[in-house]
Amino acid sequence: MDMPAGIVEAVNSIDLGTISEQAEDYAPVIAVVRNTWNKESLLEILSGHISVPDDVINAAIAEKLTGSDKVKSLTIASQADGRLKIEASTAKVGRLELMGTVDAFVHDKEQSYVSYTVRQHELPDHEMMSWIFSRISLSLAQRMVGKIDLGENLPTSIDHNTIKIDFSEMLKQSPLGQTSFMGYNLLDALIIEKAEPHDGYVEFTTGLAIPKPVEKMLLNLLLAAI
Repeated sequence: MDMPAGIVEAVNSIDLGTISEQAEDYAPVIAVVRNTWNKESLLEILSGHISVPDDVINAAIAEKLTGSDKVKSLTIASQADGRLKIEASTAKVGRLELMGTVDAFVHDKEQSYVSYTVRQHELPDHEMMSWIFSRISLSLAQRMVGKIDLGENLPTSIDHNTIKIDFSEMLKQSPLGQTSFMGYNLLDALIIEKAEPHDGYVEFTTGLAIPKPVEKMLLNLLLAAI
């Protein structure tokens, strides 16, 4: 994904030699940031859009299935028409194949949730769906919020064929949720407005609600630590 010229110019103008002492002072913050974002993903977030390939999302899902006796396999496949296909092999209901839409994917300092509607079939076993979508939701968000260890399920509501997963409390307890930089909580500053499946990847509309000088200092410190 090409970066806007303004962001590229700002990064190229960084003088790493002038911020080494600051990097030491902010070492705990840098550690969390580097475990959450790399240079490319942070620049994409700042540019307003971040694209995450299906194979990256599926790798994150696979990690969350380790040791599970409920689901043997679980994958997503983003479609050119904006739909998201979900395939799973489960111990309770066997093989599942669902096609649907990501109606909402929202994160800001007030709320964090994803809503998905199945368009071709009825939602099967609700308990199983809660378990599956909890893992899909955090895997979709992982490149933006970092890797989070998940318990059994996230708070879930189901209305007919629409399932909504609330991961706000889980994120608040995450390393990013516990980290502030120059007075700004980084999780609160992160904005995700929506998620749009495309052929082979999901594109998120994003932002970081911090002043430009703070944004530049965060980039400087991150790059100085690389």
